[in-house]
Amino acid sequence: MKFDKSRVLAMVLMLAVLNAVPSTVFAQVGKSLGVVDVNTATEPALLTMPSMTPATVKALVAARPFASITELNTFLLGQKLTQEQANAFYAKAFVHINLNTATREEILLVPGAGTRMSREFAEYRPWKTWAQFDKEIGKYVGPAETARLAQYAFIPINLNTASDEDILGIPGAGARMVREFKEYRPWKTMEQFNREIGKYVDAKEVKRLARYVVIE
Repeated sequence: MKFDKSRVLAMVLMLAVLNAVPSTVFAQVGKSLGVVDVNTATEPALLTMPSMTPATVKALVAARPFASITELNTFLLGQKLTQEQANAFYAKAFVHINLNTATREEILLVPGAGTRMSREFAEYRPWKTWAQFDKEIGKYVGPAETARLAQYAFIPINLNTASDEDILGIPGAGARMVREFKEYRPWKTMEQFNREIGKYVDAKEVKRLARYVVIE
């Protein structure tokens, strides 16, 4: 077969262009560097976390899902953990914060975030992609710290346009939810979401999933 140098060159150029275009797909939750989602973590995993006893873990699992990290914080303090112990737990397990709606109190519970990040997280709203987060937060801290902070947060997905990969980025959402989220498009209201998804999972699970989505 004759070697077509011009064709090979054209293919190389095309691949270079494609690789230079940023992907519009983003993970629902920042990539974990070891932090697990409290609302979906198994009991054995939770038992390995700082200050967790069998009784505390049983109570925590029974109280799930937690609607926010502040709600979890109130629960843990009610279990007689000190704030210092709760903070140590958050280095391993967390209730992800919504980058677009999280309160100052929620952001301050992100390990190492501090008052500066409580300002910066809010300043750049609305967050659309993790590339945006990397760029803007990366102005203040290095890439390693930006990635560490990202694992405590999520960017809501649009129910009407989210890709399969976006939906699978929701903790605990599998192939069934990909199918059901897409089946009922176009979504009009969260009441519709609660009703339709409630056919497949209980009210607690509907509430947990609803945190990660918006209708636009």
